Amino acid sequence: MSRVAVVTSSPPFAEGGHLVIARSLVTALREAGHEAEIVVTPSHRFGRQASGYLATWLTDVGHAADGRRVDQVISLRYPSYAVRHPVHVCWLNHRMREYYDLWDEFYASLGPFQRPKERARRLAIRVADRYLLTRNVKRLFAQSNAIQARLVRFGGILSEVLYPPAPQRPYRCDSYGDYVFAVSRLTPIKRMDLLVEAMALPQCRAIRCVIGGDGSERERLERLIAERGLGGRVTLAGSLDSEGLVRHLAACRAVCFPTRAEDYGLVTVEAFRSAKAVITCEDSGGLLSQHVTLHHDASFSQFAGPVGWFGTLVKTGVTRILFSCAADEAR
Repeated sequence: MSRVAVVTSSPPFAEGGHLVIARSLVTALREAGHEAEIVVTPSHRFGRQASGYLATWLTDVGHAADGRRVDQVISLRYPSYAVRHPVHVCWLNHRMREYYDLWDEFYASLGPFQRPKERARRLAIRVADRYLLTRNVKRLFAQSNAIQARLVRFGGILSEVLYPPAPQRPYRCDSYGDYVFAVSRLTPIKRMDLLVEAMALPQCRAIRCVIGGDGSERERLERLIAERGLGGRVTLAGSLDSEGLVRHLAACRAVCFPTRAEDYGLVTVEAFRSAKAVITCEDSGGLLSQHVTLHHDASFSQFAGPVGWFGTLVKTGVTRILFSCAADEAR
């Protein structure tokens, strides 16, 4: 049995897919007979990113509180890969995208006095990321083809793709109900407003919508729902626990995934495990490279959902791969 630290970063009071993946990885490692814990490192806001990288670099993950050695580290999200350990595998969720593929729109939102500072920070973070991902880790995996492509495009960094499986939950399909379900952090890039606007179209009058999650866009979505007169058909359900998430996945007609240029899209895998079709956009990225149209007839969802579900039956062996690769490097 080995002792493994799963390291990811997170700002306070934030719940995202990286934490879900980290918890699932810890569970899988424990089931495989290892001792595993999550170590959460800082994720500082704009203007303080350097201190987040430095704090992570100085974090001691070599030994636990009892003095015993930590055998391996698996890091996920920036800047968690700045931790130092002789047996360090990075299973990359993403870098700070505002300094990479989202730079143009981020830069356009800045004032004239902010732009020089952010250009300097962008350069510093890019240099640090390239060093850390090529010199500080023994092996680099990307959680999707999109992440792998960005690593090559921005930095010429090579990696292997290793998709996260669906988290360990009691998925089921109870019915194909009268509503579309979406769940995400409510931020602009997740584009839940597209779903709300679609619900206002005449051809969508026969179906409801439930949106799970919280975030900075909630108030704007509430106003949009009121303006479109959708209070009786669109529900903002707030944060959902695991039981509530599984219940909605089991009862909905389909899952909507309207986000832009997603890294992976964990909810799509969970939808497939629940035998539900996924409605998405041509530029949503992640796992889905094609889009489907939701018909009023639930039979379409009953066909498309199981097709997706069968695609998740193949076991990826993620835990074994991450652990064995690091062990090979250590020898």
